[in-house]
Amino acid sequence: MDVFIGNSAVARQIALALTEGFNRHYRLFRECSAQAKTRFEAGDWQAVQLAVQSRIQFYDQRVGETVELLHREFKAGTIDDAIWQEAKLLYIGLLIDHKQPELAETFFNSVFCKILHRTYFHNDFIFVRPAISTEFIDSAPPVFRSYYPNEIGFKGAIRQILLDFDWQRPFDDIGRDTENIYKAVKLHFGKWPWAEYNFHIQVLHSAFYRNKGAYIIGKAVNGSSEIPFALPVLHTASGKLCVDTVLLDVWRISMLFSLSRAYFMVDMEVPSAYVQFLLSIMPGKPRSELYTMLGLGKQGKTMFFRDLIHHLHHSRDQFVTAPGIRGLVMLVFTLPSYPYVFKLIKDVFGATKEVDHATVRRKYQLVKQVDRVGRMADTLEFSNVALPKTRFSRELLDELYQLAPSLVEDDGNDLVIRHLYIERRMEPLNIYLDQAERAGQKDRIENVVLEYGNAIRELAIANIFPGDMLWKNFGVTRYGRVVFYDYDEIEYMTDCNFRRIPPAPYPEMEMSGETWYSVARNDIFPEEFDTFLLTSPRIREAFMKYHADLLDVGFWQETQAAIRQGVVKDFFPYPRTLRFCNVFGPGCENCGDLCKNSV
Repeated sequence: MDVFIGNSAVARQIALALTEGFNRHYRLFRECSAQAKTRFEAGDWQAVQLAVQSRIQFYDQRVGETVELLHREFKAGTIDDAIWQEAKLLYIGLLIDHKQPELAETFFNSVFCKILHRTYFHNDFIFVRPAISTEFIDSAPPVFRSYYPNEIGFKGAIRQILLDFDWQRPFDDIGRDTENIYKAVKLHFGKWPWAEYNFHIQVLHSAFYRNKGAYIIGKAVNGSSEIPFALPVLHTASGKLCVDTVLLDVWRISMLFSLSRAYFMVDMEVPSAYVQFLLSIMPGKPRSELYTMLGLGKQGKTMFFRDLIHHLHHSRDQFVTAPGIRGLVMLVFTLPSYPYVFKLIKDVFGATKEVDHATVRRKYQLVKQVDRVGRMADTLEFSNVALPKTRFSRELLDELYQLAPSLVEDDGNDLVIRHLYIERRMEPLNIYLDQAERAGQKDRIENVVLEYGNAIRELAIANIFPGDMLWKNFGVTRYGRVVFYDYDEIEYMTDCNFRRIPPAPYPEMEMSGETWYSVARNDIFPEEFDTFLLTSPRIREAFMKYHADLLDVGFWQETQAAIRQGVVKDFFPYPRTLRFCNVFGPGCENCGDLCKNSV
């Protein structure tokens, strides 16, 4: 690569402006994340929700400010190639001792790609690959604290771990909590896993805050053997703190970091070190997902796309239309060897849809700003994605050109998709149910219908009405959890008007199939769910066993009322059977109303 090297004042000023833009972004991001501790201590749950919504906007705001500055000060669109290349090299120099170099590189890319056409997006101008290593970056305070049971005993170490977070709210009974953790570890492993003092414990310095909980993440280390753990800390009914359970299975801890849940608030000086620690306890999690769950979605996108390009270099299968019923709004395709689906908005929607492109994009953005409570799939949103045209099946290419011509562009060997959503692949619920029905698997049907109703119920309590509740709009994860993934009709519960169908003025009208009552845009009649959902006797039996109340307007109106009164319920990313009050205590005497006010 021939690079012009010179003492260009313009290049240096551009590099400094980009660095200052990123540093301002991360300072504000970190301040918001650090304030999660104060919000948790105060029990200000509505402030928690507002912070999640506002933090989502930080990155794009700072990128926009930096782009505007470069246009104003340097006429950025006219800067020649040599200056951009030198600015990149100078920028790399400014990142040598930086605490977040990988995030700063992504910020550079975001600004550059807002200024110049995508044909410039190659390694001379942007960071296609990272230039600065994130290994061994020092942090103050250190990324994790270490505790040694051989000095203070296991229970003493746990007690100190809890106290070191310095929450300005006392524990209800810290002795009970440490005893419960000790007993739960023995119960989980059948015996104490090592000699009781022959190990040490590492705990990430910042707690992980989400919804109404704070999570302590750490691992016990004995030589090459490690046991990861997560301790959820909640408020009791009396306003004090308690440890709700201890999670010791990697897969259960991994579910805490599911993209179907809201992003964590974590105070991190060196985010790459947090990601590395998390990878040591969840080796199956992609780095991209961990960055995303830490609220660093742009870095998650960067790493995801690098992984995708790497996979395309080492695979041969073609993109094909995703299995399942075709959507009226979204065109969905997949790469069979890759565990994701790719979605773009069609140019022409089905006749029954009353939305446009802008509305659909707003709905998808809304999903990022709410607590997804484990029931809505997160999406990665991309613009101008260039993918090798030879990897598309002929049938899929024809479908793309026919149904979304405004979003696809033929660019030599590549097909450029102007706007694209990518999300984890799941088995469509309608396909799952069809297979279970053909096999006569009553228990399987009952379990997944129970999950489906729970998904609708929990979304409603979190102030989300799915809109289109057909089975095809939900997926089943590898853990058997039902998750919603079609967002073009979602609404806030508080924007809906749930009604009972009024009696027909005379019987013949009811039999005619014609409506005899007016219907406004956001009017919803829960009685009608029966008609389009419960056509199968087996499915109907399971649904009525667990979720008959979802067909009654009462559930929906009562849920609306609770939301309007400011009630924020607990959503547990682990089974209630694991909660200490259920495992060790008689009933819920330790948490009082906490269990009644939870999902």
